[in-house]
Amino acid sequence: MSFRHYLRRAPAVSAAEAVRLVADGALVVDVRRGFEWNRVHIPGAVHMPLEVLPARCLELPEDRLLITFCTGGLRSAGAANLLVEHGFDAVNMSRGLVDWRAAGGPLTS
Repeated sequence: MSFRHYLRRAPAVSAAEAVRLVADGALVVDVRRGFEWNRVHIPGAVHMPLEVLPARCLELPEDRLLITFCTGGLRSAGAANLLVEHGFDAVNMSRGLVDWRAAGGPLTS
């Protein structure tokens, strides 16, 4: 992925907003690496590591809001920008896993 995807500020939502959006049908796209996903992840999320997202993003649904997710929000910001450039309705969940936990979002291991 090009560095330019990290230079722009991606559309963002807080973790509390993300929890509500997921309840309304949004899909979380977890862009962390495999070992991070295996440790803990959001139930129902799609695991698509950032390294493969450019090649595999067309596998994602076009009719749902996509919420990109990572540990701290930096990788997912680049992912959200990439998805928006590909025509998806996508936002970045800022501050990632830390805030998701604090907002009461479910996790599974």
